[in-house]
Amino acid sequence: MSHSQTRSENGTSTIWQIVGRLFAAAVVLAVTAFFTPGFSINNIWTLIIAAVVLTVIDYLVTKFTGLHASPFGKGFVGFALAAVILYVTQFFVAGYSISWVAAIIGALIYGVVDYFIPGNQQM
Repeated sequence: MSHSQTRSENGTSTIWQIVGRLFAAAVVLAVTAFFTPGFSINNIWTLIIAAVVLTVIDYLVTKFTGLHASPFGKGFVGFALAAVILYVTQFFVAGYSISWVAAIIGALIYGVVDYFIPGNQQM
């Protein structure tokens, strides 16, 4: 059983990890936007694009700096980074708007929700 599981993990599981991470990011983002005043996402396509952009920005920041945008993972630095990433995403995604105050509140909510959504911890 573990032999076939190991083989399948090398090929297709990476794609499913990415899809799973994007889905989890979209769910976390939707919940965050819903509970954060001053944070709006116009429709499902905006949400999907924003989740992709957030995931890519987070990946690039992690790749080049080694820092994770996770309010619980890296303390204040992770929290500040999450707020900046939430804020900066609006410049790449039409129909996504957020104020600085909402980005700070959103980073806190994002961190709490992200903590409870499984499957978004590693990649």
